[in-house]
Amino acid sequence: MRLAGKAALVTGASRNIGKEVALTFAREGADLVLNTRQSAAELEAVAAQCRELGVRTVTAVGDVGDAGAVRRMVADGIERLGKIDALVSNVAIRPHKPILEVSDDEWQQVINTNLNSAFYLCKAVLPGMLERRSGSIIALGGQSSITGRPNTTAVTAAKTGLLGLIRAIAAEAAPHGVRANMVNPGATDTSREHPEWYPEFQGGVTRGSGEHLRELPMGRQATVQDVANACLFFASDESAYITGDSVNVMGGRYIV
Repeated sequence: MRLAGKAALVTGASRNIGKEVALTFAREGADLVLNTRQSAAELEAVAAQCRELGVRTVTAVGDVGDAGAVRRMVADGIERLGKIDALVSNVAIRPHKPILEVSDDEWQQVINTNLNSAFYLCKAVLPGMLERRSGSIIALGGQSSITGRPNTTAVTAAKTGLLGLIRAIAAEAAPHGVRANMVNPGATDTSREHPEWYPEFQGGVTRGSGEHLRELPMGRQATVQDVANACLFFASDESAYITGDSVNVMGGRYIV
């Protein structure tokens, strides 16, 4: 198993990509700290599946946009599992609004959720990683990390900042054996609780339709397993000589 003997923290782990990352890591032998902001029952269901796979699993309900909550969660996870070898920072909100309609509060909310949370998480797990001279930080970005689109000023600013954060951490931590990389999912077959975040599907075009898939060179959406596999690669020793880099799990969408 590729993660045997390792422990990982996965945020946003109650559903969709985060859930699949948790299950994939569990199948590969990693003990887990799993986080969600509010879906406690769903998170416990995921944790139960992970425990059935034979790994120790700790759950933590809390807002990773709160620095104090992050410090407490990481400290508890380390106390119960002994260490955290890999971090998967997987939380984001994606409101779409023209820049002139974005309020100051909305801007701060997006920056805090999409960018500040990753800073708090990295700062909390890094001391142990640096001390052991080993560790892998993985941030979930997206198309907004590498392109700009109308009506996404806050999201694009935060995700571009996230890419910069990962590169800076990679440069600083590399001499100490710690790596930091980005996984950028594209169109992914997941449940969507906020259809207003996806205006491209409000004009008659449906997700997964022929018209939608024509935009994707590979002709299909990503599965959550596709994204989890990229995270697994970065968490494992298979990527031991890769840092400050990113993988675009987009079926070629970013090149057209």
